[in-house]
Amino acid sequence: MYQQQKRATPFGVLRYGLVLVVLLWTTFPIAWMIITSFKPADDVMRMPPVFVFKPTFDNYVYAIEKANFALFIRNTVFVAVASTVLVIALGTLAAYSFARYNTGEGHILFFILTTKMFPAIAVVLPYFIIFREIGKTSVGQALAVGLDRPGALIISYTMFNLPFAIWLLVSFFQDISRELEDSARLDGYSRLQVLAKVVFPLATPGIAVTAVFCLIFSWNEFLFAYILTRDAARTITVGVESFFTLRGILWGPVAAAATISVLPMIIFVLLLQRYMVRGLTFGAVRG
Repeated sequence: MYQQQKRATPFGVLRYGLVLVVLLWTTFPIAWMIITSFKPADDVMRMPPVFVFKPTFDNYVYAIEKANFALFIRNTVFVAVASTVLVIALGTLAAYSFARYNTGEGHILFFILTTKMFPAIAVVLPYFIIFREIGKTSVGQALAVGLDRPGALIISYTMFNLPFAIWLLVSFFQDISRELEDSARLDGYSRLQVLAKVVFPLATPGIAVTAVFCLIFSWNEFLFAYILTRDAARTITVGVESFFTLRGILWGPVAAAATISVLPMIIFVLLLQRYMVRGLTFGAVRG
């Protein structure tokens, strides 16, 4: 019996039409930014817009070499990866403790959530004073913790991402069956071996999702990077802002710098899309 083909209904056409409109609305700015980054300086501000032109890499050369954007990229990668690793290392252990042992009977977990309610602007000034004083000490200089040093951003991002990571990971650990851990303990595994060989592999999708969100936040954060850095530890977001000069906005280098800052995260999310889908749906269906 031949499978009957589905006929297009007015509702289906309208639905896919709306999806197409939303897709174009969200992707057009990114596409326009990438196109502008390859335009010569004379074609960037031409009206009407020029769509046929000879591509050039002058904007990228200016951004990376003359504007020292390579330093911003290196700082951003180091700070984002280091803070994400710290958040995952601390968050997984704390979340497992809350999920399995009900540490603090919910009070500590609620207190951790309240720290996430603080707006960043309310704590950036105290952070500025704290890191300024720490940077004057020998310990702060040895650990690169102080103003215009990567340690200040790593600690700041870790403090802001950790409550979110703990709350997100608690739900993932709660969805893992306790019977699997009990069976592993009966087989002679220690508690740490159970964590390493049973719990963490099962929670990999959730950990991956948490790491993606933390990395994106650290990569795109602007306020702390703008207040706590000057030149040596400046990140990509602050580096893009530096192209707004007194002579005007350098639209070509701005587009090139913005493309450099956006593409790594897009590629990273696409590579981990499989884990993100599994992680976001983890525990949605219970047997």
